[in-house]
Amino acid sequence: MADHLAEPGTDSLLPTRQSLLSRLRDWQDQAGWREFFDMYWRLIYNVARQTGLNDTEAQDVVQNTFIYLTRRMRRFQYDRARGSFKSWLRVVTRSRIYVYCRKEKSRTEFLREPLSDGLNEDADLSEAWPDQIAEGLDEVWQREWEQNLVNTAFRRLRAKVSSQQLLIFRLTTVGELPLPQVAKKLGVSLPQVYLARHRVGKLFKSEVERLRQETE
Repeated sequence: MADHLAEPGTDSLLPTRQSLLSRLRDWQDQAGWREFFDMYWRLIYNVARQTGLNDTEAQDVVQNTFIYLTRRMRRFQYDRARGSFKSWLRVVTRSRIYVYCRKEKSRTEFLREPLSDGLNEDADLSEAWPDQIAEGLDEVWQREWEQNLVNTAFRRLRAKVSSQQLLIFRLTTVGELPLPQVAKKLGVSLPQVYLARHRVGKLFKSEVERLRQETE
C-alpha cells in the first residue's frame, strides 16, 4: 500500500493532516505519536471489536496497527491525488484486522482463499475481504469514525471552555435533559445554561468541521 495522503482544499493550520502527520515520520517523536495514538486508538479498537474480536484480540489489533504505522510513516509523503487520510487509515485498519484473523485466529469464514504461511504484511489487503464482509466493515468504520470525531472534538474543547460549560452542553445535547432541569441540577441560572449551550455549541460545531477538513 502506498503511503500517500490527499491534500484537498487550501485551508491553513490543519495539524492532524499536515504538521502532526509529518512529525510521525520521526518514530522517536514520542509526543507526536502519543497525540496520534490518543486520537485514533479507540476508533481502531471499536472497529476490531465490531468484527467479532474480543477485548484482548482487539487490543492486539491496535498494537499491531500502530507498529505497522511506525514503519510506514517513515516514508510518508503527501499526494493530493491518492485519497483522504480517512480512507487511508480505513484501509490500514481493515488490512491489519485481516492479517490478525489470518495469522492468529485462522478465521477461514472471513477469507476468499485458503490460509497460507507466506503472507506479505506490506501487501495492500484492501480487497482481501469477501464483498459482504467488506461492506459491513465499511459501515462499522463510518459509524465509529463519526463517533471518534465527536469524542475528539469534546477533548479539544476542554482547553477552550470551563468544565461546567462543557458539562452543561453535554447534559443538554448528548443527555437531552431539559434546560431548567440542568440549571437546577448544577445550581446555576437558566440564562447561564442557555449561554453555555449556545457558546459551546458553536465551538463544538466548528471543531467537528475542522476535524473533517483535516482528515476528509
